[in-house]
Amino acid sequence: MSRNYKFHNPAGIYFVSFAVVNWIDIFVRRQYFDIVVDSLDYCAKSKGLELNAYCIMPSHVHLIFQSHDKLPSHILRDLKKHTSKKLKSEIENNTKESRKEWVIDAMRTSGKGRSNMNGYQLWQQNNHPIELWSNKVIDQKLDYLHNNPVEAGFVDKPEKWLYSSAQNYVGDIGPLEVVKLV
Repeated sequence: MSRNYKFHNPAGIYFVSFAVVNWIDIFVRRQYFDIVVDSLDYCAKSKGLELNAYCIMPSHVHLIFQSHDKLPSHILRDLKKHTSKKLKSEIENNTKESRKEWVIDAMRTSGKGRSNMNGYQLWQQNNHPIELWSNKVIDQKLDYLHNNPVEAGFVDKPEKWLYSSAQNYVGDIGPLEVVKLV
């Protein structure tokens, strides 16, 4: 039986979370955050991603999205594959990265024996997509996603977290354009 949840409705709106292996805090440097931001922006402009909400935390990412092409699993697969390669390269080549060997070793250990990982794994395998079928569930997931940095103690208001669509939802402009759900 598959551990992974599935995108059963290709036209649905989904909440999805994916985490770095071993919950390593990778996103501690602006250039690492920006790789995910740039990749999401690319997927929105070129791959049919309709981004409704996002929050990039130090060890994981939350998204609410839908696919214009009705291929949400393909978008997520491509996003994770691309960001994994770019982040690995950025970490390896960052002369100021004090945790370089430790992070790369963790990626190598996680990817060992997995033919689809080319010897390295950055993202955990599971994504846990949840289809958002009602306004109540949409509101619940938006609240959870936007309040994640507050609950973690990083900021006192959701819109103060730079790498979150909470800014967009209060009328400001965040790093990424989103199609608001409410």
